[in-house]
Amino acid sequence: MKKYDYLIVGAGLYGAVFAERMTSVGKKCLVIDKRPHIAGNVYTHEVEGIQVHQYGPHTFHTNDSEVWEYLNRFTKFNRYTCMTIANYHGEIYSLPFNMYTFNKMWGVKTPDEAMKKIEEQRQVMGITEPRNLEEQAISLVGVDIYEKLVKGYTEKQWGRLCRDLPPFIIKRLPVRFTYDNNYFNALYQGIPIGGYTQMVANMLKGIEVRLGVGYLEHKAELDNLADKVLFTGPIDAYFDYQLGSLEYRSVRFETETLDIPNYQGNPVVNYTDRETPYTRIIEHKWFEFGKDAEGNDLPKTVISREFSTEWKPGDEPYYPVNDEKNQELYANYRALAERIPNVLFGGRLGEYKYYDMDQVVKAALQTAARTL
Repeated sequence: MKKYDYLIVGAGLYGAVFAERMTSVGKKCLVIDKRPHIAGNVYTHEVEGIQVHQYGPHTFHTNDSEVWEYLNRFTKFNRYTCMTIANYHGEIYSLPFNMYTFNKMWGVKTPDEAMKKIEEQRQVMGITEPRNLEEQAISLVGVDIYEKLVKGYTEKQWGRLCRDLPPFIIKRLPVRFTYDNNYFNALYQGIPIGGYTQMVANMLKGIEVRLGVGYLEHKAELDNLADKVLFTGPIDAYFDYQLGSLEYRSVRFETETLDIPNYQGNPVVNYTDRETPYTRIIEHKWFEFGKDAEGNDLPKTVISREFSTEWKPGDEPYYPVNDEKNQELYANYRALAERIPNVLFGGRLGEYKYYDMDQVVKAALQTAARTL
């Protein structure tokens, strides 16, 4: 008899949800993580009374009532609504693209005027069926907005020219012919009061968690502890890169505490010109409206400059490069994974898939339900 029913590799959202579900029906779980903390990339920690999003800003948003109700068992969400702004050489624009953006760019005042301007620019470029991100962006918002608000930011983020990127990437960005500058079209939206780490800690309450444990370095020993394994790390690393390495984009942050109450007046400002080396600046206090837990104004602020970098082994993998070559390689790894009946692969790295947070939670709930 092994000591645990499940060894769960990774204490992020996917692993925590799976562990909570299995424990709720009497299964014994051990959760391990190589990092010194739980919560994966949604990890938050307190600095000067401010919940700092260490691995970048995370706004929870979903239209899935099951996911929303599930998470509300472990936290209360505040009323934060994501409204990003863009800075292009000092010019400020509203994101996502909406009538405020079109008015600032062209002086138009009605949706009809904005649509005609975009159509005019699309026809000049002769685009009918977009073949790459550049053509897709111009089809959606025209040349002017593409040049100022899409091109530089996207090329910094992906380290590739827009014409060399697939068109589907830009389809995630909403375009509205209204004065609605809410970034997400989601029924439910907010940030856990007290931070994501506390939410994940509540999920893992009563479950054994070991931090600073590298699974792959101690694989044989750890596998002997449990009947089954849920692996949420990189699928290619699990197989020791025997078919080659999957590609990612990585991110690094330069974070500092400032002795002023307000740096930029918004949680996220994107820098969309190519010359500014970082993609955005995050001012963490505004995710909770600049207040501490008692509702007092915070006298200091914490900012993080975010730099997009090419991933190399040893770096933290963030965004899968979902081009044809990498998808083919992933499919080959997936075929290897299916030959191991007692190991489940899940999450952003285990499935080599870009997931929003609600999709991670939903996928983990579904995996737990199927397994049971």
